[in-house]
Amino acid sequence: MLTLDLTNAPRWHDLAPGVRVQLRPLTTALMVMTRSDPAVEAMPDEASDEERAVAFAKALARRAVLAWEGMGDADGNPIDPSPEAIDALLDIWPIFEAFQLTYVSKGLLLEQEKNASALSPSGPSAGATDIAKPARKRAKTAQAAQTGR
Repeated sequence: MLTLDLTNAPRWHDLAPGVRVQLRPLTTALMVMTRSDPAVEAMPDEASDEERAVAFAKALARRAVLAWEGMGDADGNPIDPSPEAIDALLDIWPIFEAFQLTYVSKGLLLEQEKNASALSPSGPSAGATDIAKPARKRAKTAQAAQTGR
């Protein structure tokens, strides 16, 4: 059952021991705005999927992070979230992974739930395995068998 949270209240997410962020709800509006973020749109055509994922995650985080705890500058002084600081935070691999798992993937679970059918063995959703053995010889057509070809 799909549970709707009609409050749309920001929530705290733990990204690492002692590091947590308060994030806006992952809404359609937030995702659409992120897709049109200048950093996302500026990605070159030859950019890899991984590069695109990092650019998207950073753009999303810049829009979603409202507050944080456990973040400081090089001298250990607490700092407030800023676009540069959010980007630097997501450059830390375990933080990036935690952000993806605790925030982004929760919003994408609905996409996965609607894909409950098995993949087709051919076509754009290729993924299921064939169980039939391939034919060894080319079969003769009825016309070729009659004419002796």
